Amino acid sequence: MSQQQADNKEREIEITVDDLPLHCPTPAMQLWNTHPRIYLPIEKTGEALCPYCGTHYTLKGGALAGHH
Repeated sequence: MSQQQADNKEREIEITVDDLPLHCPTPAMQLWNTHPRIYLPIEKTGEALCPYCGTHYTLKGGALAGHH
């Protein structure tokens, strides 16, 4: 994930295991137009969709092995 401030219009974001646990909005998003922080379960499937803003997250490398 980029360290630059992202406008909250970017709807496809790839994250790495270093970004876990995943929450939206992410630290890189501008705060003035964000919604409440919500943690998103991405470990099992490798994908998550934020119910507030519709941002689709994918985990680089896919789902993590060993997560139930």
